[in-house]
Amino acid sequence: MNPGVNHPQRKFILIGILVSTFLSAIEGTVTGPAGPAIISSFGGMKLLSWIFTAFLLTMAVSTPVFGKISDLYGRKPVFQIGSLLFVIGSLLCSFSQNMEQLIIFRAIQGIGAGAIVPVTFTIIGDVYRIEERAKIQGMISSVWGISSLIGPLVGGYFVDYLNWRWIFGFNVPFGFISMWLIARYFHESREKREKTQIDVAGAATFTIGMTALLFALATGGQYFSWSSPMLIGCFILAVVLLVAFIFIENRAAEPMLPLKLFRIRDISVSTVASILTSALLIGLTTYTPLWIQGVMGKNATMSGLTMAPMSIGWLFGSVFGSRLILTAGSRKTTVIGLAGIVIGAAGLAFITGSTPHYILLIYTFIYGVGFGYSTTVFTIIAQSSVGYSLRGASTALNTFVRSLGQTIGVAVFGTFINLSIANRIARQPGLEDVKQEEVNQLLTPEGSASMPQELWNQLKQILEGSIHSLYVVMAVIAVISLISVLALRNTVPASEEEELAEKA
Repeated sequence: MNPGVNHPQRKFILIGILVSTFLSAIEGTVTGPAGPAIISSFGGMKLLSWIFTAFLLTMAVSTPVFGKISDLYGRKPVFQIGSLLFVIGSLLCSFSQNMEQLIIFRAIQGIGAGAIVPVTFTIIGDVYRIEERAKIQGMISSVWGISSLIGPLVGGYFVDYLNWRWIFGFNVPFGFISMWLIARYFHESREKREKTQIDVAGAATFTIGMTALLFALATGGQYFSWSSPMLIGCFILAVVLLVAFIFIENRAAEPMLPLKLFRIRDISVSTVASILTSALLIGLTTYTPLWIQGVMGKNATMSGLTMAPMSIGWLFGSVFGSRLILTAGSRKTTVIGLAGIVIGAAGLAFITGSTPHYILLIYTFIYGVGFGYSTTVFTIIAQSSVGYSLRGASTALNTFVRSLGQTIGVAVFGTFINLSIANRIARQPGLEDVKQEEVNQLLTPEGSASMPQELWNQLKQILEGSIHSLYVVMAVIAVISLISVLALRNTVPASEEEELAEKA
């Protein structure tokens, strides 16, 4: 706990952190409803997905870099720089004049979020004791759940009654409020270092190598063929630079990503589990709406409402998980969360096109409870398993692996679905001339109504079978993630120094 911060100050620090966390979290959901309005302003339908990809990619790559910088130079300057970049990026987005500008400015936003998200978690670890930390982390996790609920509503309101540019502009005043609160009330007390060596080589090889890897995963099978020279070159570049990064980190005086973190059992185990659960999360939120619209024939509003129970379950899971870990320990608490994910995943693996809608609501709620439990516990493990000098890097690693898991999940699941649909169409007599556009028609009531009934039935069965196969794969991944967390220690997370002090 930071002795330079008293109890009244912590309240204002927490408000600043909650505001900044909310802004970073809502960016992932508030932008969705603006897509059609942005296209009507700029055109560039093919570039629409890059509004989201640019933000997530730069956020993922910059997160570990800022995490280490916060260990070397303090949390406060990194938070302020990240917030300023986020505000500048938001302001530029609101004044962008074409799609290319908007994508570049979203990338700037993502760099700012890459500093804000891990550092806010790290500040919590510095300011609060473990007993309080779990409760506060529950609040922070709840903010992410709330943002996923109200983000689409806020975005839709701005688009319908103001202008899509306000989706980015409203970040500016709240961003400055959080910056002022942290500047005014957060006072760090840390040891001065005579000489600080910045791991420039490690940061450079990681940034370029990981950017190449994430770019290849994000564009493979959609913008470029997996066998294209562009993607093959990206994968080769990623492998070479990331191998070089490991050698550099083993020899660096102040490594950007201390590899000794992986020698801490709970951190290495939770890293593996976090990648798997993050992939499941993106798979659920991406393909369940396709099931609801393409297989069940519901509209987009109904698909959004079907995902709402997951956000509600997330709130419950994060609150109860943050409390239970203090008494039950890491392993038991995480097993409960992963058991919820397994139940939700297994339930979806058994649904059919005739399954009642309320059954899906139950499964998405159970999924949400599981994600709330596990995500909160993984964050507390990252914060509490190390001391101050490694806390920023450890928390940033936890944030980074979530982004990595989602990126890998999007690529792998997307490829799986596309191949499954193509193979099923190829095996179905009379569908040789069917193209992707006709499969896409299933996803809107208007498109379904204009399609011949026989063709609609055939394509609906193909889509149902393909998504069902993916649900089975996701259920297997959920079981693997549950098995992996059995290796966690069944104690309350604590650093070696804290454990030695407790024994003494």
